[in-house]
Amino acid sequence: MHLPDDLRTALAVRLRATAPTRASAEVDRLIETYRGNSPTSPASSPILRDDASVAAYAAYRMPATYAAVRAALDAFRLQAGAWAPGSHLDLGGGTGAATWAVADAWDDAPGPYSGSAAEGGAGHTSTVLDWSQSALDLGRELARDAAAPAVRGAAWTRSPLGGGPALPAADLVTVSYVIGELGPADRTALIDAAARAATGAVLVVEPGTPEGHARILAARDRLLAAGLHVLAPCPHDTACPVTGDDWCHFAARVQRTALHRQLKGGSLPYEDEKFSYVAAARFPAAPAAARVTRHPQIRKGLVLLDLCTPDRGLVRDTVSKRHGPAYRAARTTDWGDTWPPEETPETG
Repeated sequence: MHLPDDLRTALAVRLRATAPTRASAEVDRLIETYRGNSPTSPASSPILRDDASVAAYAAYRMPATYAAVRAALDAFRLQAGAWAPGSHLDLGGGTGAATWAVADAWDDAPGPYSGSAAEGGAGHTSTVLDWSQSALDLGRELARDAAAPAVRGAAWTRSPLGGGPALPAADLVTVSYVIGELGPADRTALIDAAARAATGAVLVVEPGTPEGHARILAARDRLLAAGLHVLAPCPHDTACPVTGDDWCHFAARVQRTALHRQLKGGSLPYEDEKFSYVAAARFPAAPAAARVTRHPQIRKGLVLLDLCTPDRGLVRDTVSKRHGPAYRAARTTDWGDTWPPEETPETG
């Protein structure tokens, strides 16, 4: 997955203004902060504490955050049908990676639907809320020449995330890579506030680690309690069948720029961002029949699919040549996809 050209250009221009040694040092600090997995309250000590740390974050995390949110939105859109947001609220959005992803996900939508297929208009509006003024300032700067009107015209507002004021209503609320930086009480408060604010749907994305998956499960429970129903990745609203030492996560491949490789000390032209997520909606829509939870294993004449299903829990299905169209579809099915693909016969 590639960053939008206008975002990649804006990042390169902005990061050239930051001394490479300072940017690299800030990237190292951020890596240690995120690996430490210690809750930090933005109300007292933001991880993005100054312009240099924000610029380093943009290089270190913005491409991966964009890719993870964009991949989760793709899965959500498959189930959401014609629905498209007329308004978007990006909680803890920082430099706006999720705002860029939402704009890209619905760039082909004819207009805001707000859950009811309203006619007329075009695109949507976005509001980014974050505690870090430096992050908001950089996000606004990066968005200034964006091609997407929703990004270019986004509102960037400083606000506390935990226990703060009531949030403005929005069709779609995104909470990406945020709740891991909050204490337990503030996490619950933020998800509850997101659910109250969402008139259409909520998307929560976290790192694809056991801890990230646990936070997603807790968020999922809160969203279900608030009256939403899960559209992705789960094919059901019942208890998650993933137990023990396992955890549910997916991956998005991110193409690295030369500057990105330099700051992160990487040699490969890509990295795989592992993430966990939940997308829940208020409007009527059906979840997937099943979700592929691991890389499919392709053997001679057959494909092994690990699936999460609504009625059988976690299962492994074997799709062989005798299944005809289903076998051909299985050979191109990937980790995280729905199964079966639309108009493909069920496997036995």
